[in-house]
Amino acid sequence: MKSPFAGNLMPNEVVTTQFLVLSKEIRHKKTGEPYLSLHLADRTGEVDAKMWDNVPEVMDTFDRDDFVKVKGLLQVYQNRSQFTVHRLRRLEDHEVDLADYFPCSDRDPEQMFAELQAIIADFENPHLRNLLQEIFRDPQIAAKYKMAPAAKNIHHACRGGLLEHVLSLCALSRLTATHYKTLDVELLLAGAILHDIGKVEELSYSRSFGYSAEGQLLGHIIIGLRIVGSKFDQVPGFPPKLRTLIEHMIISHHGELEFGSPKVPAFAEALLLHHLDNLDSKMDAVRGALKRDHYVESEFTGWVAPLERILLRKERFLREQEAMRRAEPEPKPLPTPAVPGTPLPKPIPDQPPVPPASKPVPMTLFGEKLQAVLETRK
Repeated sequence: MKSPFAGNLMPNEVVTTQFLVLSKEIRHKKTGEPYLSLHLADRTGEVDAKMWDNVPEVMDTFDRDDFVKVKGLLQVYQNRSQFTVHRLRRLEDHEVDLADYFPCSDRDPEQMFAELQAIIADFENPHLRNLLQEIFRDPQIAAKYKMAPAAKNIHHACRGGLLEHVLSLCALSRLTATHYKTLDVELLLAGAILHDIGKVEELSYSRSFGYSAEGQLLGHIIIGLRIVGSKFDQVPGFPPKLRTLIEHMIISHHGELEFGSPKVPAFAEALLLHHLDNLDSKMDAVRGALKRDHYVESEFTGWVAPLERILLRKERFLREQEAMRRAEPEPKPLPTPAVPGTPLPKPIPDQPPVPPASKPVPMTLFGEKLQAVLETRK
């Protein structure tokens, strides 16, 4: 097993470890000399890295999606971390354990998929139940659905992330349906399960996460319509209007035209699906931002691009506030009254001590004569 992992790196410690190269860019200093800007990763996190020296010796020896062994130093500046690479060597696949390099959901994908199948089996609407069971009866779809990330990097960007995201949406759907009584909860659940199914073909995730050619050209909404559309005809007697509702939920789940939806949500379940999807993705982005750069001492994170803001590290903020409170001197207790029921005297505010009265200075002979003259002139 590799060590240390990205999530365990500490500032100002020189380490030797291994990473997967997510991106590689050759840039140039003001002097014209080349340097490398790298994005490195393992299953615990990602690292922004720069290699400033000896670049010509290594820059053509590796590329994106290669594994590399590096020696370097992690540093933190203005709440952002950067790994400075001193030495680098490309690794062959047989030199690494692939499981160390790909971020995975904390939950077991087989267990999550079994949970999803149980949700589908509980559907009372036979048309929706039969459609979902038909889709996941396809072994290729099922295998990809278990492993696909929900996004390239914004939220649930890990193997099994799509399934984790969908199960979270199912829980939120059931919860909100208990409040909004007129909702068709099974239609909402079906939309939650199918809204991102196109991600299984849109994204490539054999190594680093990226977009397939089909994903670049079509996007997951069109791909999802194709996948689900190919299964409608295999479910006898599926109502055409129910099919239209499912298709609308898939194409409208981004909520707005400028966010990629061909149509905006036009009925309650579609509108709620959009907002639950947005909520769950944003909360996962918060979780990821707070987890990243955990060693930074600031009460705030760095810039979180998906949320377009910085975030407060609330626990650290409250902990430091409590530490300051404990450091303050405790107020002096008031004296206990001699007789029960006697009111306590009002506390006297702290005042500077009154200096003792100065003693009169004895007069000289000249002073006595001067005072006598002044007295006679009154």
